[in-house]
Amino acid sequence: MEEFDVEGFSSVMQRINAVCLKNGLKNKPRLVAVSKTKPKEMIINVYNQGQRQFGENYIQELVEKSNDPDILGKCKDIKWHFIGHLQTNKINKITSVPGLDVLETLHSEKLAVTLNAAWEKAKKEEPLKIMVQVNTSEEEEKNGCEPNTCWKLVDFVMKKCPHLKFVGLMTIGQFGYDLSLGPNPDFLCLSKCRDEVCEKLNLQKNDVELSMGMSDDFEHAIELGSTNVRVGSSIFGLRAKKIKENSNITEGMANVTVN
Repeated sequence: MEEFDVEGFSSVMQRINAVCLKNGLKNKPRLVAVSKTKPKEMIINVYNQGQRQFGENYIQELVEKSNDPDILGKCKDIKWHFIGHLQTNKINKITSVPGLDVLETLHSEKLAVTLNAAWEKAKKEEPLKIMVQVNTSEEEEKNGCEPNTCWKLVDFVMKKCPHLKFVGLMTIGQFGYDLSLGPNPDFLCLSKCRDEVCEKLNLQKNDVELSMGMSDDFEHAIELGSTNVRVGSSIFGLRAKKIKENSNITEGMANVTVN
């Protein structure tokens, strides 16, 4: 087992608490510890420190970790977030993940239909919570629906996909934004998308989460309304490079999530 810096988790929690106190925020954002490429021993270690929500980018890695006997035995209350690009031909694997809490990367009606059917076929008791991914930076290499049409995808999910439950919006955003230039436009854009979704679909803001932020700016994301921060390397340490699973990586080089 590789070394684990036990200060990583507590340090991130302290930073989250500090930004909430500074800005008078009563409700702390959810912390998702992004454990991609990291061994199960690290997950168990962080779980034992009180963390319950963990995120993975690669579907096969998520399936393996979530079904690992040690994790099942020692982390009985663990909740998983899938934060990577989900290909339609791998959707059935999602249904084999025990403790799957949220899929954060729904980006099209086609994916919604296929996912809804798979969840129904698996006869799950509760609908799968999903976030709609928005390509706020409008970069071609990133997945996500367009900001001005995201409300239509949310509407489609709510009306046509009874086995899915819409809970929020998610963005990756542009890497390396210079905060000295002002508020991150991707965060502002996602917040605006929420306003439009709520206005057009008669929803309350408190019922629509915002998952946004990167390792070097998650505190800024919280200040601008993020309710779900995905933190990776700042907890687990730097990652070794891994061959992509034909996947678009949501947790970037310095990841959202705090790297």
